[in-house]
Amino acid sequence: MDEIVITGGNRLRGDVRISGAKNSALPILASTILGGGECVITNVPRVVDVLTMGKLLGILGAQVSHEANRAVIKADVIHSTEAPYDLVKTMRASVLVLGPLLARWGEAKVSLPGGCAIGSRPVNLHLAGLAKLGADISIEHGYITARAKRLKGARIYCDTTTVTGTENLMMAASLAEGTSVIENAAKEPEIVDLAEFLTKRGARIAGAGTDVLTIEGVRELHGADHEVIPDRIEAGTHLVAGAITDGDVTITHCRPLHLEAVLMKLREAGADIQVEAQTVRIRRAGRLKGTDVRTLPFPGFPTDMQAQMVALMALTEGTSVVTETVFESRFMHVEELRRMGADIRVEGNRLIVTGRPTLTGAPVMASDLRASAGLILAGLAAEGTTEIQRVYHLDRGYERIEEKLRAVGANIERRKASPVTGAR
Repeated sequence: MDEIVITGGNRLRGDVRISGAKNSALPILASTILGGGECVITNVPRVVDVLTMGKLLGILGAQVSHEANRAVIKADVIHSTEAPYDLVKTMRASVLVLGPLLARWGEAKVSLPGGCAIGSRPVNLHLAGLAKLGADISIEHGYITARAKRLKGARIYCDTTTVTGTENLMMAASLAEGTSVIENAAKEPEIVDLAEFLTKRGARIAGAGTDVLTIEGVRELHGADHEVIPDRIEAGTHLVAGAITDGDVTITHCRPLHLEAVLMKLREAGADIQVEAQTVRIRRAGRLKGTDVRTLPFPGFPTDMQAQMVALMALTEGTSVVTETVFESRFMHVEELRRMGADIRVEGNRLIVTGRPTLTGAPVMASDLRASAGLILAGLAAEGTTEIQRVYHLDRGYERIEEKLRAVGANIERRKASPVTGAR
């Protein structure tokens, strides 16, 4: 098992090119099975979750070619409508094939999803919406089974804003008979990116980026080319890396409009930020000050940046309150940050973070994807050496993160964990 070892204290300086968004690539890849023809997807990040989605599409029978950051998929015919447990257990986003399989092939059998251990993220909203579209759904032996001769347009209200639920329902409604309206839809940039790809393929979707989506179903979709949007969470992570190391970092090939909530909080903390069309430069002069953060669905502060921001707040002057409103049990990085000397108190869904002048390196363990990133950031700024175990979480969503950080001056390496170290 690999671990990442960081010797902290280096100021990061230079440019970091942002990769394509994992959370956009996954639904786009899943949606290729909605129709025939060749789909060429570029700016696809080479991360484990994306490779897993490619394997799943191959198991279903699609032709998948993935080289560098380009994927070519043809799903003219598939020979299975079952997404097996062995794949789905490793990645929650596998549930995104449920809507497309049902809409195009009339049936789907998908294992209940797994993925990061950050609390309950039930798929009941997906299933309730598909039932509104006319699907007959049952859950037996850990599998969701859905059937429908052809889905029918319907008005769907999501009790809770759900990104993957909105994506699944939008894909399913694209081939339904009649018009569907999804109310309280998610507004994330990844939703808009998926809608743009589906529209290129012949879907009729209005309202992407708002809380009301209107989809006029069509009979079939054709192939299309599409470039995945930049990853706003990777972008935010590297901006915090610049801030936490008293550095001077410019992220390139990004979309600053997708980062406004993160940029606002970094400015509040005292960072100097310059924004251009596709770049953001962050510099820090002196110690930053604490600032309160509340996670919210887009356009609010993203829950996927919470762990990274907590790492930064642990080194600021003053006290910060970080409130997590999106996911439960997303504070498992706190104990590990405490091992590095952070002063953090948990009060329900809030963290009270009292900044300290320094953190110290320590062996720590990642519990999920974004916790991994938060621990790396803490290690970059800590005195001494930090060893981060279970970095397989990190590989699910960050493309070559240690290489990118090393290129701007970080003392960071990946190595095989020793049997004693890895057993913690």
